[in-house]
Parts: sequence; C-alpha cells; structure tokens
Amino acid sequence: MSHLIAPSILSADFGNLQRDCEMINKSEADWFHVDIMDGVFVPNISFGLPVVKAIRRHAKKPLDVHLMIVDPDRYIGAFKEAGADILTVHIEACVHLHRTIQSIHAAGMQAGVALNPHTSVSLLADIIGDIDLVCLMSVNPGFGGQKFIENTYHKIYQTHELIVSRKSNAKIEIDGGVDLINYKQLLNSGADVLVAGNTVFSSAEPLHTIKELKN
Repeated sequence: MSHLIAPSILSADFGNLQRDCEMINKSEADWFHVDIMDGVFVPNISFGLPVVKAIRRHAKKPLDVHLMIVDPDRYIGAFKEAGADILTVHIEACVHLHRTIQSIHAAGMQAGVALNPHTSVSLLADIIGDIDLVCLMSVNPGFGGQKFIENTYHKIYQTHELIVSRKSNAKIEIDGGVDLINYKQLLNSGADVLVAGNTVFSSAEPLHTIKELKN
C-alpha cells in the first residue's frame, strides 16, 4: 500500500479556508486532517463542529478528524453528522475505550486511537485488532510547529510489531513535526499516514511540497 498524506487544516489560513481546501483537493494528498481541541484535554482551543461542516462542504477527500478533547463519546454522532470519515480519540481520554470504538464503528466511521508521546504502545494490545488507525503523537498535542520527538521512530517499530503479531489491519499515522527532512525515515520505519501542517501550509509551493511528501 502506498503511504497517505493528510495535511492538517489547523495550519491553514482560516481567512481563506475554502481556498486552502480546494488546494488540498487539487493536490496529491489523500485525507484532510482536522484537529479538534477543547482547551481542557490540551492547552489550546482550535475549532468545533461548524468549521468541520464548512470544511466538509468543500473537501472532496476523506476527513480524518482527531479529537483532542475530554469525554469524546458525547460527540461521536455529531462528528459523523458534520462529515467525519475517520474519528480518532485519545487513549488517555477514554475510560471505556472498547465501547468508544464500537460506537464510532456503529456510527459508520473508521476508528482511530491516538497516543501521547509518553503513552506506551503496549496499552494498545487489547484493542489493536478492533481499530483502523493508530495515531502516534510525535509532539506534545495542543500546538502546531513543535520539534519532532525522536523516540517516535521506536514507537513506530513497536506499533508495527504489535499490528503484525495481532494480525491487525490498523494503519500507523504520525502527527507532529513531520517535514521534508524526516518523512522518509518515518516511512522506512513503518509509518502509513503522515500528517503535515506547517510543512505544507508555510511552503511557498504547497502543491509541490505535498507531491514531494507523497512521492
């Protein structure tokens, strides 16, 4: 399987959201990555359901929605209605993770589980066969533009080993600090999906940057 590129809308120009969505549509990117932050689970607030709906109106590719919020179970149906195709919750925010994953699937979405940098991959052992995506945070969640955490490479290896041993079909997604310097090593380590925010949207030629990340 060819790897996937998911530009992060958090780094887009919110004053020109339609323009940036249309750029991603025209690009070789595969998904739109949409970060939802509540100011409680992470020390920042991004945007909510109305903006997701606005993105959905313009997006011609799947919405990969990443919930960095407390009590995500309350909003599963709402994000499905807003247009999410993939819904990722944080293992640190879910008391009953298996039930949350069941609810996401029942709503008709793919289900992902995100891990903060300090969280052990071993905690996925009993859920890896039930999920579609593992999102490894390679920066501390909450803000864009942070420095990549080098231990991520080891966590990719651990996650890949777990996926193989449990015969899971889950993809490994890397979120945070992905750039034109480290993306090849991430792919060689076993990553399937690369989330790129500042690298894409701060580029003078974002279409070319996405193409480079993809090819």
